Amino acid sequence: MSTSQLIRSLVTAAALSLPASVPAADDFPPPKSLGDTASYGRNLQRTMRLLAESTAEKRNTVRVLFYGQSITEQKWAKMVEEDLRRRFPHANLIVENRALGGYASQLLVRTAETDLYPFQPDLLIFHVYGSHDKYEDIIRRTRERTCAEILMQTDHVTKPADLTEETDSAKVPIQSGKWDAFMNHNWLPSLAKKYGAELCDQRAIWKRYLANYALEPKALLKDDVHLNAHGEYLMAQCVNAYLRRDEKFDPAPAEQWVRTLVVGKDIAWKDGKLTVKFEGARADVVADVVAGAGGTGRTAAVTIDGRKPSEFAELNGFTRAVTKPEGKWPVKWPVIAPISSEKPLLVEDWTLDARKDAANEKLFTFTLTGSKTGPDGEGRSDAKFVSKSGRVVIAPEDWNVGYATALAGIKPVPERFAVKWKVEPRFVDDFTLPGAKDAKTETTITLAEGLPNMKYTLEISGGPDYPITSVRIYQPPLGRK
Repeated sequence: MSTSQLIRSLVTAAALSLPASVPAADDFPPPKSLGDTASYGRNLQRTMRLLAESTAEKRNTVRVLFYGQSITEQKWAKMVEEDLRRRFPHANLIVENRALGGYASQLLVRTAETDLYPFQPDLLIFHVYGSHDKYEDIIRRTRERTCAEILMQTDHVTKPADLTEETDSAKVPIQSGKWDAFMNHNWLPSLAKKYGAELCDQRAIWKRYLANYALEPKALLKDDVHLNAHGEYLMAQCVNAYLRRDEKFDPAPAEQWVRTLVVGKDIAWKDGKLTVKFEGARADVVADVVAGAGGTGRTAAVTIDGRKPSEFAELNGFTRAVTKPEGKWPVKWPVIAPISSEKPLLVEDWTLDARKDAANEKLFTFTLTGSKTGPDGEGRSDAKFVSKSGRVVIAPEDWNVGYATALAGIKPVPERFAVKWKVEPRFVDDFTLPGAKDAKTETTITLAEGLPNMKYTLEISGGPDYPITSVRIYQPPLGRK
């Protein structure tokens, strides 16, 4: 299948609603071989330790993000989530699937700014087609901005030619013209090694499965590339095989990226302040709101290097910019991405009112208004726009209206439409500890997330009777570039 055929197939499926039913594990024959499973999960052991060590008395929180395009939107991801919940019933699992059907790596690298890095997953499960260098950009930035462990997936088998492809990485450089072989047997393995990610080689498992049951690739597909129920079952089995706890791989590299400093052991109150010197990009407080019930309801102030967190421009961030044309359903695909700024942001809502040009349906004129900033300028989609306040910058290449609305089944592009997004705070200047909702799950509050990966001094007011048990520091393994 050619690249253009693949893209058309992905786009078509993205506009279709998928069935609600999830295939049961006993509907299909199990894989006879998942490969050398003893080596699986080496680079996922912080996540798996947190899951495995969760008990009814101590429920560890684990954040899992599925990210990719229409393949990742399919039901196999829900099956993986359900398997984790079954195997680790006491874990406090927070799972989201933010995949965007039809978005290859060239587009997903843009939406990752709002969808991936701010989620701050403990585990990222990732698959996408598209440009190899943009794929690397996503993985590298995940390492620069988060402490996530990463499970990368190779492509599944879609055509008979895949079964006899060259698998020697030295024989499939990018210049070879054998794109699928290059990506799956050269580029993805090299990226996984370079960035310490786990590589789920589901392509190899897929080939063995087809051979063992004498099946053609189309037996697991509902079109040229998307999975039918049988294929969804097999993909879930492939991913589940890598989500395993194995103490022989301890300590996981990610254990060094996330440090918990215990009050009274690693840090201490002095003169009514808890002072923490740290290096990293994120700081959380962990509190025992049950044992320290007397401290709940009281407010503590936060400073970083003597400044309120709100004074750090990096700690405000945009959400996904989406539209709901009048009389139409909401479009989840962002019509502008990314949006940047030249001046510090305010926490506010933004609305861009756009009108399609009468002579050129790909050109839009617009006005911009912030809920706090107020009217902030007007512009055209074919020219760089810098708002009067400098809080919104949109480049011509950031516009994607026609493609996004087409994926939602809206054609032609409406004459007028509004684009809305928010600026969300990724910090607190002060905080009040809540009462316990679930005494067995940690109460955590993020003080700052998105700092440049540098050295800081954090100060928290309160006093030794304040029920903060620890401060958790997140230091991404790569410095932000």
